[in-house]
Parts: sequence; C-alpha cells; structure tokens
Amino acid sequence: MAKNRRTRQSGEAPGARRTRQRREPLSEQVDGGLARLEPDPDRPHGWTLLLDGAPQSHVDLDDPAYLDFAYQRRLGHVIDLAAPPGRPVRALHLGGGALTLARYTAFTRPRSTQQVVELDGALVGLVRRELPWDGGWRIRVRTGDARAALARIPDGWADLVICDVFDGARTPAHLTSGEFLTEARRTLGPHGCYAANLTDGSGSGSSAGAGSGQGSGAAPPLAHLRAQTATAQAVFGQACLIADPAVLRGRRFGNAILLAADHELPLAELTRRTAADAHPGRVEHGPALTDFTGGARAVSDATAVPSPAPPATAFG
Repeated sequence: MAKNRRTRQSGEAPGARRTRQRREPLSEQVDGGLARLEPDPDRPHGWTLLLDGAPQSHVDLDDPAYLDFAYQRRLGHVIDLAAPPGRPVRALHLGGGALTLARYTAFTRPRSTQQVVELDGALVGLVRRELPWDGGWRIRVRTGDARAALARIPDGWADLVICDVFDGARTPAHLTSGEFLTEARRTLGPHGCYAANLTDGSGSGSSAGAGSGQGSGAAPPLAHLRAQTATAQAVFGQACLIADPAVLRGRRFGNAILLAADHELPLAELTRRTAADAHPGRVEHGPALTDFTGGARAVSDATAVPSPAPPATAFG
C-alpha cells in the first residue's frame, strides 16, 4: 500500500515489450476483493495494482529496476545494501502483490534465489497472466499464509526477509508479534536482514488494546508503529525505521520501513539514499529510535492486533 510516487529512468529488462499491449484498466474479483490494474500514463508498460481501491504495487514490465512508490524505493535501498552490488541473494518475500520487489531483486542481482508467499491465489493468477515476469528468473511463488510458510523455511536460509502483507489495507495481527519476528530471525543467515512495510499515522483507525503496547481505550498517536519498533528491538540486536518525517511526527498516514538484523546496519548509506529520494525520508536509529517508541511494549501473539485502518482520505 502506498501513495508517494516519482518518475525516473533505468535499464530495460530482458525480453522487454513482449507483453500485452492493451492499455485499458482491468478489474477482476480475487480472493481478497476487487483487484484493478490501472495503466501508468507516463510509462508505456507501467501498471498500478489496486485492491479494493487501495494501491498495492506498481510495476513497469519494461524496467524492473524502476520503483514508483516511495516505500518500495526504500525497500529497494535495503535490497541494494543487503550484499555487495550484483551479488545474488536468497530472498523471502512475505506478500506478493505484483512481485515488484522480487522483479527488482532478480534484475539487479542476477541468479538470486527467491521465494514469494501470497495468500490470494486468484491474485497470483491475475498477475501471472497480465503482468508476467521473466521465466528465467529464480522466483518461486507459493500460495498460502505468510506465517505458515515462514515456519517451513530452513534455519539460516535467507539473506533477506521482506514482510509486505496487507489484508485489505491492514497488516494481519499474527504478522506483528514477537513470536513472528523470532521465526523470521531464525530463517536469516548471519548477515541477513529483516524488513517490514508498516503503516500508521494521522487519522488512522484505532489500534487500541494490548497489541498497541498500551492499555484499553483510544490508542495514542503512532501506537502501532511504536509497538512494532519496540517488538523488533526486543528480538533483534539492531533496528532502524525509515519514513517520511511527517509520518514519524504523526501528521499524516503513510508507510514506514522497519529494518532489523543481528549485525551492524548500513545506516550512513541508507540515510544518504533516503535523504536523496524525490520524497525525502528520515532514518531513525539508536537512542532516537528508543525515544520514538515512547515506552511502548513489545507485542506478543496474545496481545497482537491488526495495524490501524487508514483514514478515508488516505487514497483520495
């Protein structure tokens, strides 16, 4: 789910322009709601995937290195810095959408081995048919629950685990707990990283309850984001948060990328790239990140709740 966009140029994909030429929007009912593919008027083979009106993914079939949404560019920085340039990685994507980040990884890191887990089998079918990816890429797509699939990944298999799962416009509760993060940590190699796309901010629906790290009643600002940060800090040795400053101040609803690992994070380069974006962001880490949590408690399976619902104006 995303809102901020930009335009830039990069290289063409192998086999570019062999895909469908139709440029009309396409709507199709999938398991999770009404999926709609909107053509990008600025890019001849660019498409935005929406689910029940909420933007989920953007993909350019000619250029897998192009990342249109700000949150995807920030995850692209994580992918870029996960290993030396061009070196193949083993990546697990929890949440598939249009496979934007799996395409990006395959194109920028040839010979990477990737697994994508997507609950919505009908959505997978739609993307396979209308937004096909290069058959030579080592991308395996599985249909199923993200946490159940995570439990089947061998210890230390992954260099990178990316969690970008939304049920409609909310992250399911069972993908927000310390137990879930501990399972993700188990699958990472010694130099591996975990990254999650989170949403919170001004005007969001209530995330009140124990899962927000607070008591009952109305949730304080950014309760979900603060609690998710505290949970990552409880499980991993290092963590940082990447987001638009307005989101971090609770002034608007939007995306934030949580990055965690058991080794030193590439904070200087991550900060430089984030600040240079068309929609500049901020990287919070160290004592400032601890201060940001505001004493929020780590989330457990017993206290987990879904992420807050976006305001009605979020995708206007």
